[in-house]
Amino acid sequence: MRECFGKDFIQNGELQPAELFDSSLVYEGESVYEVIRLVKGSPVFFHDHMERLASSVRNKNKTLLADESFITESITKLLRSNKIKDINIKIVYNYNQGSQNCIVYFIESVYPSANQYKSGVKGILFSAERKDPESKVIDHKLRSEIARRLINEGAYEVALVNADNLITEGSRSNIFFLRKEILYTAPDNLILKGITRKHILEICRVNSIRVKFECVNADDISGYEAAFMTGTSPMVMPYYCIGDIKFNVKLPLMEELRRLYLLKVEESIRYFRPDY
Repeated sequence: MRECFGKDFIQNGELQPAELFDSSLVYEGESVYEVIRLVKGSPVFFHDHMERLASSVRNKNKTLLADESFITESITKLLRSNKIKDINIKIVYNYNQGSQNCIVYFIESVYPSANQYKSGVKGILFSAERKDPESKVIDHKLRSEIARRLINEGAYEVALVNADNLITEGSRSNIFFLRKEILYTAPDNLILKGITRKHILEICRVNSIRVKFECVNADDISGYEAAFMTGTSPMVMPYYCIGDIKFNVKLPLMEELRRLYLLKVEESIRYFRPDY
């Protein structure tokens, strides 16, 4: 799967043809990034992503290469040129030997099918943890190792297990376990705090759904009724299994969380209406 999708990309505010895209602008040096889902041509939770991007830059002691208005203009240029309405867009701030670049481009996006939402997906355990969970940075080596495992085992996502045998998060998602109508998710300081996770937690707060911020031991997952991931592409996706442990994918609470989340998605895209 190629890195840059579509006919154009944006480099430092300028529209460039996709054939000139150089992956070294992303994978060499140090890169801080965000991936945002476009729905009906509008970014979902745009402001939240921009806040997290700025936070990642501060955590890495780097210079903020663009503000929200600059990124808004870049996205609008890209949409006007490519006419794509439903896809993921990637924003990368790359710092490499004194060179700094802000890159905005589409990435080829594979979204879950209706059947996957209905039947759930397969997860596997993977021993690893983020070096800096508070920052969204590219770790090409870890990403490649995970991709190989997922392909070899026919799985959708990994559940990362740290040195204490605790499940923290997925490679590109956050994880929730469910038991007796109580949600369990890792404490904020151990994970990258996902945007989807943030809104699920807000839904729980508003609807008096109990949440415990504690990691689940990898040896104890059979004691939970259900598990689901949250993320930009999967949104709210149930697991039918993690490893050999099977889960219930039909619990009404999971379906209600997804329904309420989709309502928040629709609300968020009304605040970004580019002219293209």
